[in-house]
Amino acid sequence: MLVKAMLELIVRSTEIDVNGHVNNAKYLEYLEWGREEWYEQAGLHYDVLLAMGVQTVTVNININYRKECKQGDRLTVTTAPERAGRSSYVLKQEIVNDRGELCADALVTSVAMDSGTRKSRELPTELRSQF
Repeated sequence: MLVKAMLELIVRSTEIDVNGHVNNAKYLEYLEWGREEWYEQAGLHYDVLLAMGVQTVTVNININYRKECKQGDRLTVTTAPERAGRSSYVLKQEIVNDRGELCADALVTSVAMDSGTRKSRELPTELRSQF
């Protein structure tokens, strides 16, 4: 069964920039939190992957900023599997506000890395099965 993770958060005052909205770099952090939630729900905790001798490394993020977010906004970050290659995979992520408006969407590419050699390796079956 493919996992689609949802993470809810509230924009805090410390996440606002001089323009009065969420700083662009903060969106990347929200997406990272969403991916961590996806790994957790998929049963692929960091230590589970490490026990398989693998770590995951983000190598590309293609993000579209669609609508500004402001302090107090309630956001939902969704993360779902998009596609997998031999050693890489792509997760599709969206950030939506509580009015149902798409604030950002992204395709995030990660690579499976052998924790010993620090080189890319084939995706483990447990990770590939999520796609």
